[in-house]
Amino acid sequence: MKLIPILHLLLAATLAGKTPERTCRILFLDAPDDAPAKLQLFDGAMSREVDLPRMNFSKVYQLPGGPLNLRLLSSPPDDPTKIPAAAPGVAVAEGLGDFYLLVTSDPANPVAPVRMQVINAGADKLKSGQTLWFNLTKDTVSGVVGTETLKIQPATRETLNAPATGNRDYPVKLYFRIPGNEHLYPLCETKWRHDPRSRSVAFIITENGARSPRVMVFPDFREPPATKP
Repeated sequence: MKLIPILHLLLAATLAGKTPERTCRILFLDAPDDAPAKLQLFDGAMSREVDLPRMNFSKVYQLPGGPLNLRLLSSPPDDPTKIPAAAPGVAVAEGLGDFYLLVTSDPANPVAPVRMQVINAGADKLKSGQTLWFNLTKDTVSGVVGTETLKIQPATRETLNAPATGNRDYPVKLYFRIPGNEHLYPLCETKWRHDPRSRSVAFIITENGARSPRVMVFPDFREPPATKP
């Protein structure tokens, strides 16, 4: 009797039955002054209070594996089976591991004045040193980011590799082009600090009353898990 195939079948069955936890970090992008700083995140089974930071990612939250339908509420639900239909929600697919939860303003929502979007933060999608760029404007943005060249069209995303080696400053020089106008306008000329341990998410957004877009970069550094003695 051959034991190896049987052991493989038992191991596969055990792994198939597991739904490992995933992590989530939250960012409230371009939040208005009167926006909530905290809300309740309901994952279908339990509710927890979460921070909605404006200028950095939240702490790391642990969420269950498997398919989720996340909802944001102003207070913990009295009955988990009766969540208001209008509550901001977003689906998380079963195969999606770690992710960012991008929150934006939606003043018309009567339950919580926000909406949500999921960004895949799996290590296979965004590696240490890389930056995931989102252009949320109608302008084309291009230029140099350290050793990398960026050209990102409106309403698209691009992933740039590490702009430098080691922990050091690197030059950033970006321009933007208005639709229907071939002229390049300066966006920023500065230096940023590279941390090879971190991956980052960058957003190019439009601010009310401003002629040029704004660039906001949010690093994500995770302490490595402690090793057992």
